[in-house]
Amino acid sequence: MKLPKMWLQHTITVEPYTGTGSHGAVFGAAVPVDGFLEEKTRLVRAPSGDEVVSSSTFYCRLGAVTAPAKSRVTLPDGRRTTVIVAHPASGGRLPLPEHLEVALQ
Repeated sequence: MKLPKMWLQHTITVEPYTGTGSHGAVFGAAVPVDGFLEEKTRLVRAPSGDEVVSSSTFYCRLGAVTAPAKSRVTLPDGRRTTVIVAHPASGGRLPLPEHLEVALQ
């Protein structure tokens, strides 16, 4: 079951982090993604294992975007932030929507 269309209320732009080059971080092409933006402060665990404060979380359909940690994100109001971590979520056999949960700084 995919994330219902009624949840696709916000559009963000994601520039996927692809690594580092001679001039610093390298990003892929900007991709607009529809989903639901929840602006709520919470602690999340970064890939390094550190606890980091997340100012918002974005939920979108699985496969809508690749958003590895350190990817750049532009929010609907124009603010820029970065991805802390992204986790796919599956409802398994339950009637829950599969989605990607993206924690943002």
